[in-house]
Amino acid sequence: MALIMKYIDSMHHYMDKYGDPRTKDWPLMSSPLPTLALCLGYVYLVKVLGPRLMENRKPFQLKNTLIVYNFVQVVFSAWLFYEIGVSGWLTGHYNFRCQPVDYSNHPKTLRMVHACWWYYFSKFTEFFDTFFFVMRKKSSQVSTLHVIHHGCMPMSVWFGVKFTPGGHSTFFGLLNTFVHIVMYTYYLFTALGPQFQKYLWWKKYLTALQMVQFVLIMVHAFQLLFIDCNYPKAFVWWIGMHAVMFFFLFNEFYQSTYKAQKLKREAAAAAKKRESELLLQQQNGHMANGSAGNGTLSNGTGNKAADYYVRGDVPAEMELTQRSTTNTRTTAQ
Repeated sequence: MALIMKYIDSMHHYMDKYGDPRTKDWPLMSSPLPTLALCLGYVYLVKVLGPRLMENRKPFQLKNTLIVYNFVQVVFSAWLFYEIGVSGWLTGHYNFRCQPVDYSNHPKTLRMVHACWWYYFSKFTEFFDTFFFVMRKKSSQVSTLHVIHHGCMPMSVWFGVKFTPGGHSTFFGLLNTFVHIVMYTYYLFTALGPQFQKYLWWKKYLTALQMVQFVLIMVHAFQLLFIDCNYPKAFVWWIGMHAVMFFFLFNEFYQSTYKAQKLKREAAAAAKKRESELLLQQQNGHMANGSAGNGTLSNGTGNKAADYYVRGDVPAEMELTQRSTTNTRTTAQ
């Protein structure tokens, strides 16, 4: 226990010495332990406790809750995108090749620092995505990818707000908030009901957009390994490797979901085509036998009858002929 306390004290000393003094006393910024505890609690809740509590309960519908939540997330993400943009990236004053952290108290710089903290806070609001999945018993949605992505992000962003709030790393936030505007708009339309399904044809492109985001973040971060820039190399690796990890996780999800669905649709279409061809052959054979036996389907009507059978209906004159033939056979017996 004494060793653990000594380690915690040394960690706090390091935080006080190298942490940004502007964010030192902000909520959850004094130590990484509260954020770590919240992340671990999230994983336990959505993977263990939540499913156990919902096991013998009916799923909640939450339609109105989901509409409100997703709308708020769209607005919140749009505000964050705007704040990060007007504080740097969309002003022309930030350099996409190398942007050191500004540790001054200039109003625009402090605006970026505040935007960084609110971006960190948004990672906690995104926990509700998974909470709602658990409450609605959508266990397939609580995937390993989903839990890793949401469970890691608050801890990852905490270090940025603590040590480098602003500068090069905020490009990640700019892209991510834009993607979240699109993503939560999709979720909002989904929550509004089936009548909006026709507007959601672009679902698979949302996953592709997320992967493009991670590629851009990788390139933007790792370029600092080859140029001289006054930005901590540790954060270059931290951001870049996170982007690499999430890219491969999302790519695996994309391949397993959309490629598998495509193969399944193609297999179903091929099976349906074979079934139709076999049915047509059987009906043609049946009509040919009927024509040879009693002559009622002569003069080229056999193919026409097969067409009717494929469609599932029978012409009136054929029904009369069949009835007449049946009655004649019954009388003869």
